[in-house]
Order: sequence, then C-alpha cells, then structure tokens
Amino acid sequence: MSLVISLFQQLCVYLVIAWLLSKTPLFMPLTQVTLSLPHKLVCYLIFSTFCILGTYFGLRIENSIANTRAIGAVLGGIVGGPAVGLLVGLTGGLHRYSLGGFTALACMFSTVAEGLLGGLVHRHFVARRRLDRLFNPWMVATVAFVAELMQMSIILLVARPLADAWHLVQNIAAPMLVANTLGAAMFMGMILDRRAMLEKYSVAFSARALKIAERAMGVLDQGFTQQTCAQMARILYEETGVGAVAITDCHQLLAFIGIGEDHHLPGTPITSPHTFAAISRNEVVYADGNLIPYSCTLHPGCKLGSSLVIPLRGEEGQVVGTIKLYEPKRKLFSSMNRTLGEGIARLLSGQILSGKYNEQKRLLAQGEIKLLQAQINPHFLFNALNTLSAVIRRDPEQARTLVQHLSTFFRKNLKRQSDEVSLRDELEHVQAYLQIEQARFADHLSVQWQIPEALLECRLLAFSLQPVVENAIKHGISQMLEPGCLTLGAEAQADALQLVVSDNAGLYQPPADKSGLGMNIVDRRIKARYGEQYGVRVECEPGRLTRVIISLPLTEVLC
Repeated sequence: MSLVISLFQQLCVYLVIAWLLSKTPLFMPLTQVTLSLPHKLVCYLIFSTFCILGTYFGLRIENSIANTRAIGAVLGGIVGGPAVGLLVGLTGGLHRYSLGGFTALACMFSTVAEGLLGGLVHRHFVARRRLDRLFNPWMVATVAFVAELMQMSIILLVARPLADAWHLVQNIAAPMLVANTLGAAMFMGMILDRRAMLEKYSVAFSARALKIAERAMGVLDQGFTQQTCAQMARILYEETGVGAVAITDCHQLLAFIGIGEDHHLPGTPITSPHTFAAISRNEVVYADGNLIPYSCTLHPGCKLGSSLVIPLRGEEGQVVGTIKLYEPKRKLFSSMNRTLGEGIARLLSGQILSGKYNEQKRLLAQGEIKLLQAQINPHFLFNALNTLSAVIRRDPEQARTLVQHLSTFFRKNLKRQSDEVSLRDELEHVQAYLQIEQARFADHLSVQWQIPEALLECRLLAFSLQPVVENAIKHGISQMLEPGCLTLGAEAQADALQLVVSDNAGLYQPPADKSGLGMNIVDRRIKARYGEQYGVRVECEPGRLTRVIISLPLTEVLC
C-alpha cells in the first residue's frame, strides 16, 4: 500500500508539470491529431521528456524502478502516430537502459513496445476516421493498462534471474497498473480540457467576427466620412465590448464612441503620439498602460488606461487612417479583442478600398454617359436643324411638333444624371429621337414597337437603347435605297431581359477594334454592372437583317 501511495505522489508531480505545460503554446499540437512533420517533432520532444521524467520520478525497488514512464510512451504513439510512438519509446527505453539494473534491457524493450502500441492504436482509429476515439480518456486508460501488462510480461521473459523478476513483478505490477492507467487517462483529460477551451475560444471569436462582418458590410463603401465612421464605430463598440472605439484619418478624429466621448470630439486634430506612431511607422501600436505608458492628451481626468492603435491601409498598403480600441484603467485588453482588432482593421481597409473603387466606377459611368451625350448631340442636332429647315417651308404645324420632340429629346438628355432609368423612360427618349428621324427620312423609315406593357417598369442603364437605335439608322437604314424598317422589342426569359433592335438593312460590319463609341460603351457598361454573361450581341444576315440583342439580368432590372 505504501508503494501505491508513493507512486501516486510521484504521479501528482508528473501531472502538475503536464498541467503547467498545457498553459503554453507548446501544448497546442497535442490537442489535434498530429500529422504534419513540425507537429510530430514537437510531439516527440514533449512525450520523450515525459517518458524520461516518468523514470526519474520512479521509486527504486530491488535494483529496479517502479515508474510512470509508460504514460509518455503510450500517449506519444496515440497522439503522434506509429513513428512518433516508436521514437518516444526508443528514447525513453535507451534512457532507462543507461540507468542499469537487472531489468534495464527488459524495460527498454517494453518502453519501445508501449510506444509502438500507442502508434498502432492511432493508425487504427485514423484509418477508420474515428478521430474522436483517440481523445477518449477511457480508451487511453485501456491502452495504458494493456501496455503495463505487456511490460510485466516482457520483464518475466527477458529479465534474469527469473525468480527475482517474478518477485519484482509481484511487488510492482498492481501499483504500476493503477498509476499508469489513471495517469494516462488524467493526462488525456488535460489535453481534452485544453482542446475544449481552444474550440470554445475559436467559436466565440468566429461568432463575434462574423457578427461584426455582417453588421459592417458595405458601411464604408459609401465613403470614408464622419457619418459612415460614426456608424462603424458604434457597431464595433457594441460588438467588442471595449471601453471606447475611435476611427481617424491621417489628420483628424472622424468618430469616437464610449468612455471619454465628452472630450474626444469628432473633427478635432489628432493629438495622441501613439496614433502618430502607428500612422508614420505603418504598424500596430499597443500602449498597455504599464510597459508602454498611456495617458489621454485631451483631459487629465480621462478614465481610459490603455489603447490599441491599428493602421487602416488603402491602395499599395498606404496608411489612410487608424482604428483605435480603448479599455479603462481598471481593465486589461483581452487577447481576443487584440486579435479581433487587427482583423477588423483588415475588414475596414478592404471596405475603404471598395468604396474608392465604387466611387471611381460611378465617376467613370457618369463620364461615359456624358461621352454618349457629347457623341449624340452635335451630329443629331445638325441633322435635326436641317430637317426643321426643310419642314418649316412646307408644313409649319409639323415643324412645331418636331420642335416639341426635339425639346423632349434634349430635356431627357440633360435630366439624366442617374445611370439607371425605367424602360418606359428610355423608350420615351428613343421615341423622341425617332420622331425627328422619321420626319427626316419620311416614308423611307418605318418603326414597329413590340414592347409588352408588363416590362415597362423594368430598370436598365440610361442610354442603353438610343445609341443602338442610332447605329441601326446611321449605318443601316440610311444606306438603303428601298424603305427601311426598324423594330424594337423586349422579352422576359427565365433569368434575363432581352431588348432587341433590328433593321432590314443587314449591313453590319464588325469594328476592327473595340475602341469605338456607341454600342461598345453600352456593352462595357452593362458588363461592368452585371457581369460578363450580359451585354450587347449582334446577329447579322447580310443584305436581309441586323439584330442587336441587349441582355440584362431579370432579377436586377425588375422593380
């Protein structure tokens, strides 16, 4: 009984060391099935150490040692696999052999066998995808029990004289079976606890990060302004639970929420040296209030005691501002919030870049609209005035009607600052244009409309139809000797709206390059907005028909 108690005392020291190790990053590879080479190496070093410690903490009995060496060998194989188990057993066995005694050789063989047994158990469960069983303390206890029985058998087979070996086994078998079985199970329990804590931490971190990402989605796409930054700071303050949140550009405070908001006022210049350091060095600055002192530069009575300043990066990694998390003087930063803060900064940096990109796209779209307007107005106005000059002499009433259509056409040109309109509005613009062209060509041009009433409220990009209609007249019907017919149609398919402009000239010639205006601009704008699967497609039957098909996503364009 005294041997059992003494062995358990040594086991307690052994497990205390294991518990202390579990609080370090070295323990991390042990919480997963070790497959990568670096993790296998860490696993080997840790369990070899425990294998050797098990021998040192053992009790000398009749020129032999009652020990807990089997725990390190068995667990090394179970966690690391056969190769790690064999190496751990070999290391622990050679160490035991170096200490001498009539059981030295038997103990060396048995330690190698114990490590290999743990490795074979590892291989068995991995092959059957039962990884959860590897971390079951009852399973580990069973393997350790079998390993100790195997050790006692090897001592009886190898150690000599046999009478001494039998006497030794009678004395140490029961204590070592109990100590190693319970010790292995308790060691695995520590690994399980550490694993559960890491999973809980990871789940909490992921849930919080996803919640922030969900709420923050698209906020800064609208611009890096005081209004959007205030909205973002409120989200971060509510989700992280820190003392305060601030967002700055490189010169002034844009938003502040939390403790100290009475004197940290948006719009005021940056005064914190930590913020200047983060901006100038383009790196995270953590002033914990101890190793790196922190004190508010605005108010001596400020309750904030620590600050984490993280740069926000724009194009080419250049700093465009900072996000700052604060904690009050009585509270330390949690490691989760520090890690989360850096992730948030990457999220916001991406949104800032996205906002700038969207602004550039908007300006480009406006520029293309103006380019279309500039292309349309000069030569159309010239032709329209010539037509009016001819009509006024023979039919003043028709001339007044044409002036009204011309006024409608240019009014819609001037009023269309938005890049998206209804199909009804786009058709009114096209109709005003065609009324003037019909007066110009007289009976040489007829127009057919095949537009379902149900599609008139669909949304599409402004100036999507007029340049296509103009091309059909300018490069098709105007070149014909016989009368020309222009047809405008619309059709809703399963997932797309198709607008069709066709003429009976069949004179379409593909351009030599894509640098032209008109239809090319319409095609580029649609693809940029909706994707490469949409845009402008031309079908031509020479001398008979030219059909231009404009494809738009139905889900995007319906009201």
